[in-house]
Amino acid sequence: MKEWTKKIRAYALKNAVEHNGKAQESSVISSLFHEGLKKEDVRRVIQDVKKIVSEINKLELEEQEKEFSKLEKETSSRPEREGLQELPDISKSMVLRLAPYPSGALHIGNAKTYLLNALYAEKYNARLLLIIDDTIGSEEKQVVKEAYDLIPEAFDWLKVKYEKPILYKSDRLEIYYKYAEELIKKGKSYVCFCSSEKLRENRSKGIECEHRKQGAEETMKEWKKMFKMKEGQAILRIKTNMQDKNPAFRDRVLFRISEREHVRVKKKYKVWPLLEFSWAIDDHLLGITHIIRGKDLMMESEMEKYIWNIFSWKQPELLHAGMIKIEGMEAKISKSKAQKEVKEGKFSGWDDPRTWSIQSLRKRGFQAEAIRKFVEDIGLNQNDISVPIDVLYAINRKLLHEIAEKVECKENKKGKFTVVFEDASEKRFDADIKAKEGEIVHFIGIGYTRFDGKKFYFAHP
Repeated sequence: MKEWTKKIRAYALKNAVEHNGKAQESSVISSLFHEGLKKEDVRRVIQDVKKIVSEINKLELEEQEKEFSKLEKETSSRPEREGLQELPDISKSMVLRLAPYPSGALHIGNAKTYLLNALYAEKYNARLLLIIDDTIGSEEKQVVKEAYDLIPEAFDWLKVKYEKPILYKSDRLEIYYKYAEELIKKGKSYVCFCSSEKLRENRSKGIECEHRKQGAEETMKEWKKMFKMKEGQAILRIKTNMQDKNPAFRDRVLFRISEREHVRVKKKYKVWPLLEFSWAIDDHLLGITHIIRGKDLMMESEMEKYIWNIFSWKQPELLHAGMIKIEGMEAKISKSKAQKEVKEGKFSGWDDPRTWSIQSLRKRGFQAEAIRKFVEDIGLNQNDISVPIDVLYAINRKLLHEIAEKVECKENKKGKFTVVFEDASEKRFDADIKAKEGEIVHFIGIGYTRFDGKKFYFAHP
């Protein structure tokens, strides 16, 4: 983007002069944000930033100072905004929560929203609860045993300060049953025996099914029977407006029957709540004051509000972050996809670089501080945005530059060392080095790597 060229050079010179002749790409990009650069346009300027920073870093400090004196007027003199934007309704007793579904390891995509909650909890000295959202899930998206360790492990490495003990939805089924019965007594729900096809058809046409006419007493009897029924026989639905402009909001499902064994509570329960019902109950009972979630969950937020209104409960602040697309990754990141590939042995494990899990990033040499800074810079942006992975690389590179040993290397098919790249491909090479486990090494011509005791895992150029 030619209109940014002069600004990029000015800020690169400014950053170099302030840091003993060495400008950093991430600092230049951050400065451009304060000049009005949109996050969705970063990918269009990133190559220019790299090229100009490289050029300026080759100059002597005296030359940098001389050129900057001519371009200084291009840099803003106003103070840059630091940190996260303010949240509404700030009080002295704020409570936020993390509620990950344990279908696998956290990856860089979904960790963004969780980390945003954690950063705000730190900003306001708020309580932060970790609630493992282990309802039964679907056939396609199942709970996996190892996720119970992988998720807290990722949060701990990211320096997330959540309260102990960890809470589990699978321990709270009796609580959800109690409030389901309260809804039944209020005449706000009914047991439906329609097939999933019939349910979808009625919703789309705004037609009430015959079961909706149940009185509270009859619904309670059918609800009790659900605990002895077979999977798919019945569901508990909430009464909304069957003429609602959004068909998906019409009489949504609150509970369903699942005969699959749960990895934690085994066969103890067979009637399971859907997430939005368990959220509505827990967010009230646990005193959550602010909920930050992706805007893909706005429908669930509306259902939570609907349930809170039925019970006349005070509503937390609901804030929705835009979806983020991180450009430059080898494949779409997905816990469900990773779960399948790990289970089938196509991935070496949850720390396989192709998962882009927090464990894989740690293994490759990413620093927790870099991921935290990356998320903080994105902030609570309500628009969907695309951010090049190069932005995270630039932030991480600045940290690794301080600690990495710089080593010459030569590619050799029968070389002594192995580098594993982000697509899990490997190359052999020779180098004069005795690396220790966990050490960060910058191989000239390859990039920054981390040694795991056997192989070097590539982080980025």
